[in-house]
Amino acid sequence: MASLCGGISAAALDALNRIGRKRVLRRGEALIWQGDVADQVGILHHGLVKLSASLEDGREQMLGLAFPADFVGAIADRPSSHCVTALTDTELCVFPRSALPGIVEAHPDIGQALLSRAYDELDHMRRWMLLLGRKSAEERVASLLLQFAARGGCMAGAAVPLPLTRQQMAELLGLTIETVSRKLTAMKRDGVIALPDLRSFVIQDRAALSTIAAEYP
Repeated sequence: MASLCGGISAAALDALNRIGRKRVLRRGEALIWQGDVADQVGILHHGLVKLSASLEDGREQMLGLAFPADFVGAIADRPSSHCVTALTDTELCVFPRSALPGIVEAHPDIGQALLSRAYDELDHMRRWMLLLGRKSAEERVASLLLQFAARGGCMAGAAVPLPLTRQQMAELLGLTIETVSRKLTAMKRDGVIALPDLRSFVIQDRAALSTIAAEYP
């Protein structure tokens, strides 16, 4: 998802800065609860948050992740269909949701940025449906590693932070923790990745990892 601030004018950015404030979420703290009408939206500066939805019996499904520069929340005045929760200590710039319509009217480029963000999110959700509905366990794990590498901003050959535990990866991908661990071990054995520790990985053969993920290198 593209950052809301990408490509907007200096005047629009100044208008956002005037109504924004910094907020820190500790790990496990929610910004938006499922079923609530959110009173604020935000742009991530540091950290990682998960988007998840729960059934009445308590079962939870992780719907996706938001990384630094991503926009979270919706400007619609309706109950949220999902929860936004910090997976790590996270810093955001948050804005009152009620103030956004006026800002958009005064600065149409912000409205265009929001529309672009909505299209990106729709495309992401379609890709996620394909991953969960059609991809094998190995393809799912490889796809997630590529996503972390793409968003981590690390140089080729450098260690990529792995912000999720094996259990969280399993929940996100609809797999068991044993399956995730086996697939990571197999990719390490085959020389596709290295696993220096539990919270990072190194891509040793990007073309092979892309092939495993059934994605273009």
